[in-house]
Amino acid sequence: MTRTIVASATREIIIGFDQPFCVIGERINPTGRKKLAAEMIMGNFDTVIKDALEQVAAGATMLDVNAGVTAVDPNATEPGLLVQTLEIVQNLVDVPLSIDSSVSAAIEAALKVAKGRPLVNSVTGEEEKLEAILPLIKKYNVPVVAISNDETGISMDPDVRFAVAKKIVERAADFGIPAHDIVVDPLVMPIGALGDAGRQVFALLRRLREELKVNTTCGLSNISFGLPHRHGINAGFIPMVIGAGMTSAIMNPCRPQEMEAVHAANVLNGTDANCTYWIKKYRDHQPAAAGAAPAVSVPVDSAGGGRRRGGREARRGAAG
Repeated sequence: MTRTIVASATREIIIGFDQPFCVIGERINPTGRKKLAAEMIMGNFDTVIKDALEQVAAGATMLDVNAGVTAVDPNATEPGLLVQTLEIVQNLVDVPLSIDSSVSAAIEAALKVAKGRPLVNSVTGEEEKLEAILPLIKKYNVPVVAISNDETGISMDPDVRFAVAKKIVERAADFGIPAHDIVVDPLVMPIGALGDAGRQVFALLRRLREELKVNTTCGLSNISFGLPHRHGINAGFIPMVIGAGMTSAIMNPCRPQEMEAVHAANVLNGTDANCTYWIKKYRDHQPAAAGAAPAVSVPVDSAGGGRRRGGREARRGAAG
């Protein structure tokens, strides 16, 4: 059974088909968040700290950490800022982290200071990226997210996206990187723009599991982009992709409706043995009043832990 091991300094997590679904918190990402980007540029990490604590309190298995605050000379600005952000977060929470950047120098700088065994997000099928990122994955012995696009962009043909994923797995093997350290992102398209986006990804996930035997992830909220009541779509999507074989997702754990779908899918998929987690969490559950959003209790760290997706959607660009 394929198992991808990630770890913080104190906690090890296994991503796998026989494991509970891995929720990778997406909030520490300034893409599309002007206030957060402005704060980070000024050296203010109050929102980063708040987002880290809230996401872990809400049940995130891991946290994605991105510092892509500007498209202007990111090679000069992003490495230092990513290192600073990563160090703050890993000293604040004990969950494993995902180092998220499209800048190779930033990824390497972060790997030098990362504790445990982080996930690198990400590499694509582009030759330049493969040659830059795969040696780092081998050198630091860490797993990597493989995004299924290449120099031609994002294909609307799922067979092409599968072929790109297969290419990345094969090229990784040339560097001595095993398939269990490749977490493939098959690229979820917006269902509002592409009517068979759901069926596409379900079929892709089954092939990735059965043929390449790799773990998988995605930017979960992409499926509902442009639609009203996105959380309802996301919550419906979660158990379906888990049933098709997806083992992790980059998502917002502070959305109770979506996290309930994750926990329920774990029960129904047999990865919450004897419904233990579900019973513990929901034994005294009281439904929220109509129109009310359940609050997330955030622990206060008086010590501060020492202060403290270029965004996944931005990297994908316009799929159409």
